[in-house]
Order: sequence, then structure tokens, then C-alpha cells
Amino acid sequence: MIIELHLLQSFPTSNLNRDEFGQPKTVTFGGCTRSRISSQCLKRSARQELTKFGLDESEVGVRTKRLRDAAAEVLVERGRDADLAPGVAEIGLQSLGFGVKKNGLTEYLLFVGQQSGGVLADFCDREWDKLAEARAKAEEEAERKRKKKGDGDSEGENVAATAAKKVKPTGNAAKAARDLLDARRAADVALFGRMIADNKDFNVNAASQVAHAISTHSVANEFDYYTAVDDLKPDAEAGADMIGDVGFNAACYYRYANLDLEQLTKNLGGDDALVERAAKAWLHAFINAVPTGKQNSMAARTMPETLLGVVRDSGAWNLANAFLKPVDTKESASDGVMVASSRRLGDHFDKLRRFYGATTLRTVIAASLNEELQPFGPDETAADLDAFTAKALNGARG
Repeated sequence: MIIELHLLQSFPTSNLNRDEFGQPKTVTFGGCTRSRISSQCLKRSARQELTKFGLDESEVGVRTKRLRDAAAEVLVERGRDADLAPGVAEIGLQSLGFGVKKNGLTEYLLFVGQQSGGVLADFCDREWDKLAEARAKAEEEAERKRKKKGDGDSEGENVAATAAKKVKPTGNAAKAARDLLDARRAADVALFGRMIADNKDFNVNAASQVAHAISTHSVANEFDYYTAVDDLKPDAEAGADMIGDVGFNAACYYRYANLDLEQLTKNLGGDDALVERAAKAWLHAFINAVPTGKQNSMAARTMPETLLGVVRDSGAWNLANAFLKPVDTKESASDGVMVASSRRLGDHFDKLRRFYGATTLRTVIAASLNEELQPFGPDETAADLDAFTAKALNGARG
């Protein structure tokens, strides 16, 4: 069962997702430039909303390079030596097969459940004597090498990596590593997946696919020239004390995401109650998600105005091609860009299901703040957000 979410959302002056030059991201689509918000940006915005809509903090994951510090904190709380705990935790990570840099951070961001710091601490507790001894020996060896060189080793060496090679855990290290990355209680890991290049066994196939949002019309980025004055500057001195510019645009975006409930159930270990809460939180989080870029200076805090929800047995339809030909001034002259875009969306969806058939479609729900819009075919409409999400979830249960 798959739930699809199609949204039209207009933002005023904004720079929600910047490129390497600090300008709003763009893409050429249908032969013209569109404004773009990356899928990564939208997923992060949605992740930050999940606990507001039914998921507990313990049911979402963390993306971090600082597992060593998290485990060390737990070890100290359990009474272990505060000076030794970080070093032991670092060697513990290394001995489980996770690369750790000299600054104690893992080589890449790990997307893990909230319990991971405690799991690593459990492993380090069990192997404390071996890990601490290996750390001490590695430090002694590193010190001998530095003295032998005389002028010191400017590059230094990864003491934890050296020590980890000499540690042979008494327990099942492979199981400990699996427990460390167990994401069956982390709804966002289950939703958005995880890839670990060094060990594909730890990968999680995402239950949710998210498209880059693109504007339904062509867009040209603009620049805001600004100046700032020193409040304590003497009145006799003229001129600005800071000058700069910042890019922005204004656009109506088409946003698309889908959720595979079968994959979500698999990722969450068959916990139907958690799957239900995660699916509901996903719907609400994506609808409410707004990127944070430049919000303090532009406050582009808007909500979607047209919503289309589709529940289907299989397949998926991204409706971006409704806007392959950009909505233009002539088309939107009477009712505006949002209404013109909404009609395009509905027309394109109806054409697709007439041509390809609607046998896999279970439920189609439309909602819009624009009362003049007709529903997308003979389907259900929703008067508010709660009704919209309830109809989508009920369709998925059926």
C-alpha cells in the first residue's frame, strides 16, 4: 500500500534552500528556470516536525558523528572514570568496525536510534578492561615513537585505531554492531532510510521517497541590496558601515512525496502501532514542513493551499509534468498562479488515470483553500487537515 502526497505551496520573498553561492537553488525544467528546494532539505524539515505529531522522542533517530561522546557520557553516569571513558568508547567504536578520526568523530554521519549511545556503552562496559589496557598500550607506543623522532610527529596518529587492532572482544562484536545500528524503533530512519558504504548489511531501504520541489512557473532570482549603520557612530560621520546583498525569489512550488507502508512495516519490525503513528506523523510533518533558510530575515512561513492525497495498491505518479509547460502570466491573469497551478494539477491527474486506468487507486482525496476550485474528479474532498489525513489513513487501512 502506498500513500502519495501532492502539495502546492506558494512562498513570498524567500531563500529557503541555498546553493554554494548563497543563492536560491534552481533547475531547468521544461526549457526554463524554476526555483527548487532539494529533497534533503524537505526531509530534514519534516524530520524536525515528527515528534509534534504523535511520535515520542525515543521513537526517532539522530544523525551524528558523536557516538563516542554519547557513550562516554553514559559510562560516566554509570561510575566509570571520566578521563578514561572517551578513549575507551572510541576504541570500542573502532573495534566494532566504525572508522573514527583523531578528533573522536566517526568518519561519516551515522543515522541511528536514540538507544545507540547506551548500546555502545554496554559493549564498552563488558569489554572495559581489554579496551582500557589496549588504549594505554597504544598511547605508550605512540609516545615512544614521538620521542624516537625527536622533533615530534606533526601529523600525529590515531591512537584508538592502533589500539582497536589489538582488541579481541570476548562477546559477539558483529551482534554488538548490529544492535548499535538497530533502527527498528527509529521511525525517521525507517521512513528515510540509511546507507553505510562500508557495510551494506546495515543499510535501511527508505519507506518514503521525496522529490525536489520545483516552481510551477519560471523564476528569475533577484538580489536584495542592504546596508547597516553603526549605532554608536558619531552623527558627523556619514555612510554605511556594512554593505552587502542576498539572493531571493518568490514562487509557487509543487511538492511530492510517497510512503510505502509495506516497507515501513518491514523497517519497523512489524510493530503495527508504531507504523500507524509513523504514517500519521509523516503526513502531518510533510504538510507542515517549511525549510528554515533565511527565515529570520524573510519570514516566509506559509502553508500549502492545495492538497491531493492518493492511496494506491502499487505504482506511483509524480505529477510534476503538469507543469512541464510553465504556468504563465496569461493563464494566471484572472485567478492567480495558485488557482491556475491547482487546475493544472487536477487536470493532469485525471488524464493519467483515464489513460493508465484507476484499478490500483483506492482513495483520492482533494482539499484546497480556494473555494472556487472543483474537486479532482468524482473523489472525496476534505474540509480541513485532520479530515484530509484521516481519509488518507483510512484508505490505507482498507
